[in-house]
Amino acid sequence: MSISAGTTTSPNVELGSAVKRKQRTLWGDAWVQFRRNRLAVLGLILIALIVLSIVIGPFVYRVDPKEINILDASASPSLKHPFGTDDLGRDLLARCLYGGRISLSVGMSAMLIAMFFGTAIGLFAGYIGKLDNILMRFTDMMLTLPQIPLLLVAMSLFRDPLRMRFGLEMGAFLMVVTIIGIFGWMPTARMVRGSVLSLKQKEFVEAAINVGVRNNGIMWRHILPNIMAIIIVAATLSVASAILTESTLSFLGLGFPPDVPTWGSLLYENRNYMVKAPWMVMFPGILISLTILAINFMGDGLRDALDPRQRQ
Repeated sequence: MSISAGTTTSPNVELGSAVKRKQRTLWGDAWVQFRRNRLAVLGLILIALIVLSIVIGPFVYRVDPKEINILDASASPSLKHPFGTDDLGRDLLARCLYGGRISLSVGMSAMLIAMFFGTAIGLFAGYIGKLDNILMRFTDMMLTLPQIPLLLVAMSLFRDPLRMRFGLEMGAFLMVVTIIGIFGWMPTARMVRGSVLSLKQKEFVEAAINVGVRNNGIMWRHILPNIMAIIIVAATLSVASAILTESTLSFLGLGFPPDVPTWGSLLYENRNYMVKAPWMVMFPGILISLTILAINFMGDGLRDALDPRQRQ
């Protein structure tokens, strides 16, 4: 009697198919969910183009943003000057490219300061019960303060000492970044605190406590990695808020020196020519709007992608 070939699958074949099967990860699922959001992908492409333009653009478009040419003053957009010129004949495209570096640098630096303070205060308030009431009442007090008037007062007090110590441009940069960062951490602290209050009741935290892990180890090694998704989303929105705040301060004349172009200072300098030469304020305003819109689209996409309820 002959033995017929069976239809069972060999263990080696099952092992091979298991190896080929991709393992699901948090960031892998988030990327798949992020790509499904068309607005988020559009925002990512748009912000990538803006960053590449302001980083590579000055090496391709070799025009001095501070060069004055009275003969070309208030020239309309043309092949020679794609964005036109201002009232002193300075090329607006070169000034927008140069100013974009400063505006985005301010946004990123202020975001790092705000994320550091917001994450630390939210983490301590959420995990250590004795500090919760003190830190949250301090956070609520900071939220109730009028931000723009306080920014104006702080800029007026510290502008001259910092400029004398670090120079005009670096002193203004440190002043703007520090003040915006210090006044921008409160929403992050509240979000982080809420997440920590939920996470510290989970089983893995109780297990770490039972095996003798100290509070510092639990906060920084177990809880902090699990709230990184919230911090990343808050960081993207904080960058947009910092860029808008810097533009507001520069528009009010309390930001960088007049010879240092930023998108906000370009609006401030050319505000009197809106009717006669609208391109002087149109292009910086469009760049500010597109950058903030792209970052907000990315923030909304990251929030949906990192939300477990949105994943299939």
